[in-house]
Amino acid sequence: MYMPDIYRALGDPTRRKILLMLKSGDKTQKEIVAAFNISQPAVKKHLKVLLDEQIIKEQIHGKYRIYHLDLHMLQTAYQEMLHDIGDLLDHKLHSLKDYMEKGED
Repeated sequence: MYMPDIYRALGDPTRRKILLMLKSGDKTQKEIVAAFNISQPAVKKHLKVLLDEQIIKEQIHGKYRIYHLDLHMLQTAYQEMLHDIGDLLDHKLHSLKDYMEKGED
C-alpha cells in the first residue's frame, strides 16, 4: 500500500489552503486558481504534488477538472504522522530519563 508523504503535502501554505478549500467540498481547478494571487501554472504544480501524494483526487468532466479530498488516504497519512510524532517524543523522553538517571549517581 502506498504511504503518502504528508510532510511534503502539508509543507507549503498554498497546499494547506487548497486542502482547507477542499474540506468544504469539491472544487474546480478554476475555483482553486481564483483563490490565489499566483499563476494558474503555479497552482497546477501544487495540485500535482497533492495528486502525487494521493491526498486529493481529480475527475475530468468535459473541459473541467474537479478536485476532492481522498479522505481514506488523508486518514492514513494522519495516522502515520501521529506515529512519527509519537516515536519522536518517545525517543526524547527516553533521552531525558537517561540523562536524569545519570545525574542521580
